[in-house]
Amino acid sequence: MNILLHSCCGPCSIYPLKRIQQQGFSVSGYFYNPNVHPYKEFRRRLVAADEYFQKIGVPLIIERKYGLVQFLRAVVNNEKKRCSYCYRERLEKTAEKAAEDGFDSFSTTLLYSKYQNHQEIYSLCEKLAENHSILFYYEDFRKGWQEAIDISRELEMYRQPYCGCIYSEQERYDKNYRKAIG
Repeated sequence: MNILLHSCCGPCSIYPLKRIQQQGFSVSGYFYNPNVHPYKEFRRRLVAADEYFQKIGVPLIIERKYGLVQFLRAVVNNEKKRCSYCYRERLEKTAEKAAEDGFDSFSTTLLYSKYQNHQEIYSLCEKLAENHSILFYYEDFRKGWQEAIDISRELEMYRQPYCGCIYSEQERYDKNYRKAIG
Protein backbone atom coordinates (compact mmCIF):
# COMPACT_ATOMS: atom_id res chain seq x y z
CA MET A 1 0.00 0.00 0.00
CA ASN A 2 1.16 3.52 -0.82
CA ILE A 3 0.15 6.03 1.86
CA LEU A 4 0.10 9.84 1.80
CA LEU A 5 0.74 11.00 5.38
CA HIS A 6 -0.43 14.48 6.30
CA SER A 7 2.41 15.93 8.36
CA CYS A 8 1.83 18.80 10.74
CA CYS A 9 5.54 19.01 11.59
CA GLY A 10 8.78 17.05 11.76
CA PRO A 11 8.62 15.77 15.35
CA CYS A 12 5.01 14.57 15.03
CA SER A 13 5.99 12.66 11.88
CA ILE A 14 8.68 10.53 13.50
CA TYR A 15 6.57 7.77 15.03
CA PRO A 16 3.85 7.57 12.33
CA LEU A 17 6.49 7.27 9.61
CA LYS A 18 8.29 4.57 11.57
CA ARG A 19 5.10 2.57 12.13
CA ILE A 20 3.93 2.83 8.52
CA GLN A 21 7.31 1.70 7.25
CA GLN A 22 7.38 -1.17 9.78
CA GLN A 23 4.15 -2.40 8.21
CA GLY A 24 6.00 -2.63 4.89
CA PHE A 25 4.03 0.19 3.28
CA SER A 26 5.38 2.91 1.03
CA VAL A 27 4.85 6.40 2.43
CA SER A 28 5.17 10.01 1.31
CA GLY A 29 4.55 13.06 3.44
CA TYR A 30 2.26 15.97 2.74
CA PHE A 31 2.85 19.30 4.48
CA TYR A 32 -0.32 21.35 4.31
CA ASN A 33 -0.86 23.51 7.38
CA PRO A 34 -2.50 26.87 6.65
CA ASN A 35 -3.51 27.12 10.30
CA VAL A 36 0.02 27.70 11.62
CA HIS A 37 0.76 31.28 12.68
CA PRO A 38 2.68 33.51 12.74
CA TYR A 39 4.51 33.22 9.45
CA LYS A 40 7.89 32.61 11.11
CA GLU A 41 6.40 29.63 12.97
CA PHE A 42 4.94 28.29 9.72
CA ARG A 43 8.37 28.52 8.08
CA ARG A 44 10.16 26.88 11.03
CA ARG A 45 7.78 23.92 10.98
CA LEU A 46 8.00 23.58 7.23
CA VAL A 47 11.81 23.63 7.27
CA ALA A 48 12.01 21.17 10.19
CA ALA A 49 9.63 18.75 8.47
CA ASP A 50 11.45 19.05 5.15
CA GLU A 51 14.84 18.43 6.78
CA TYR A 52 13.58 15.37 8.65
CA PHE A 53 11.92 13.80 5.62
CA GLN A 54 15.08 14.39 3.59
CA LYS A 55 17.22 12.89 6.38
CA ILE A 56 15.23 9.63 6.37
CA GLY A 57 14.77 9.54 2.59
CA VAL A 58 10.98 9.89 2.48
CA PRO A 59 9.43 12.19 -0.16
CA LEU A 60 7.57 15.22 1.19
CA ILE A 61 5.06 17.17 -0.89
CA ILE A 62 4.93 20.73 0.42
CA GLU A 63 2.11 23.23 0.06
CA ARG A 64 3.96 26.47 0.71
CA LYS A 65 0.95 28.78 0.62
CA TYR A 66 0.53 30.65 3.88
CA GLY A 67 -3.14 30.60 4.83
CA LEU A 68 -3.61 33.35 7.41
CA VAL A 69 -6.48 35.20 5.73
CA GLN A 70 -8.53 32.12 4.80
CA PHE A 71 -8.04 30.55 8.23
CA LEU A 72 -9.06 33.68 10.12
CA ARG A 73 -12.09 34.31 7.91
CA ALA A 74 -13.27 30.78 8.70
CA VAL A 75 -12.80 30.84 12.47
CA VAL A 76 -13.30 34.41 13.70
CA ASN A 77 -16.48 34.53 15.81
CA ASN A 78 -16.48 30.73 15.67
CA GLU A 79 -13.43 30.02 17.82
CA LYS A 80 -14.95 27.08 19.69
CA LYS A 81 -15.17 25.17 16.40
CA ARG A 82 -11.77 26.21 15.10
CA CYS A 83 -10.19 22.79 15.62
CA SER A 84 -12.98 21.08 13.68
CA TYR A 85 -12.49 23.55 10.83
CA CYS A 86 -8.73 23.05 10.97
CA TYR A 87 -8.99 19.25 10.85
CA ARG A 88 -11.46 19.38 7.99
CA GLU A 89 -9.44 21.88 5.95
CA ARG A 90 -6.16 20.01 6.19
CA LEU A 91 -7.51 16.48 5.93
CA GLU A 92 -9.88 17.23 3.05
CA LYS A 93 -6.94 18.58 1.09
CA THR A 94 -4.86 15.52 2.03
CA ALA A 95 -7.55 13.08 0.89
CA GLU A 96 -7.97 15.02 -2.38
CA LYS A 97 -4.22 15.05 -2.99
CA ALA A 98 -3.90 11.34 -2.22
CA ALA A 99 -6.71 10.47 -4.64
CA GLU A 100 -5.41 12.79 -7.38
CA ASP A 101 -1.84 11.53 -7.13
CA GLY A 102 -2.74 7.83 -7.15
CA PHE A 103 -2.04 6.93 -3.53
CA ASP A 104 -3.89 3.92 -2.13
CA SER A 105 -4.52 5.54 1.22
CA PHE A 106 -3.98 8.58 3.42
CA SER A 107 -3.36 9.17 7.11
CA THR A 108 -2.30 11.99 9.40
CA THR A 109 0.18 12.79 12.13
CA LEU A 110 -2.69 14.42 14.00
CA LEU A 111 -3.38 10.87 15.23
CA TYR A 112 -0.05 11.04 17.07
CA SER A 113 -0.93 14.01 19.28
CA LYS A 114 -2.49 13.39 22.64
CA TYR A 115 -3.82 16.96 22.47
CA GLN A 116 -6.04 16.46 19.41
CA ASN A 117 -9.58 15.09 19.29
CA HIS A 118 -8.70 11.61 18.13
CA GLN A 119 -12.28 10.39 17.64
CA GLU A 120 -13.26 13.45 15.61
CA ILE A 121 -10.20 13.04 13.38
CA TYR A 122 -10.91 9.33 12.89
CA SER A 123 -14.58 9.93 12.00
CA LEU A 124 -13.71 12.76 9.63
CA CYS A 125 -11.06 10.69 7.85
CA GLU A 126 -13.46 7.78 7.41
CA LYS A 127 -15.96 10.13 5.71
CA LEU A 128 -13.28 11.74 3.56
CA ALA A 129 -12.02 8.33 2.46
CA GLU A 130 -15.52 7.40 1.34
CA ASN A 131 -16.06 10.75 -0.40
CA HIS A 132 -12.79 10.46 -2.34
CA SER A 133 -12.93 6.71 -3.00
CA ILE A 134 -9.66 6.11 -1.21
CA LEU A 135 -8.66 4.17 1.89
CA PHE A 136 -7.92 5.76 5.24
CA TYR A 137 -5.01 4.16 7.07
CA TYR A 138 -5.79 4.25 10.76
CA GLU A 139 -3.44 3.64 13.60
CA ASP A 140 -3.42 5.15 17.06
CA PHE A 141 0.04 6.69 16.90
CA ARG A 142 -0.21 8.14 20.42
CA LYS A 143 1.55 5.00 21.69
CA GLY A 144 4.78 6.47 20.34
CA TRP A 145 4.35 9.90 21.96
CA GLN A 146 7.38 9.79 24.26
CA GLU A 147 9.54 7.81 21.85
CA ALA A 148 9.19 10.50 19.17
CA ILE A 149 9.82 13.28 21.68
CA ASP A 150 13.04 11.57 22.75
CA ILE A 151 14.16 11.07 19.13
CA SER A 152 13.33 14.66 18.17
CA ARG A 153 15.41 15.91 21.11
CA GLU A 154 18.32 13.64 20.18
CA LEU A 155 18.16 15.02 16.62
CA GLU A 156 17.90 18.57 17.98
CA MET A 157 14.81 19.16 15.86
CA TYR A 158 12.73 22.28 16.23
CA ARG A 159 9.82 21.33 18.49
CA GLN A 160 6.94 23.77 18.49
CA PRO A 161 5.44 24.80 21.82
CA TYR A 162 1.79 25.05 20.69
CA CYS A 163 -0.59 23.44 18.20
CA GLY A 164 -0.30 26.07 15.52
CA CYS A 165 -3.02 28.70 15.30
CA ILE A 166 -2.94 32.07 17.00
CA TYR A 167 -5.63 30.90 19.42
CA SER A 168 -3.57 27.92 20.55
CA GLU A 169 -0.57 30.21 20.90
CA GLN A 170 -2.56 32.41 23.26
CA GLU A 171 -3.79 29.38 25.21
CA ARG A 172 -0.17 28.24 25.59
CA TYR A 173 1.34 31.52 26.77
CA ASP A 174 -1.43 33.69 28.27
CA LYS A 175 -1.97 32.50 31.84
CA ASN A 176 -4.87 34.92 32.40
CA TYR A 177 -6.63 33.59 29.30
CA ARG A 178 -6.12 29.97 30.44
CA LYS A 179 -7.65 30.83 33.83
CA ALA A 180 -10.63 32.51 32.14
CA ILE A 181 -11.44 29.52 29.92
CA GLY A 182 -10.27 26.96 32.49
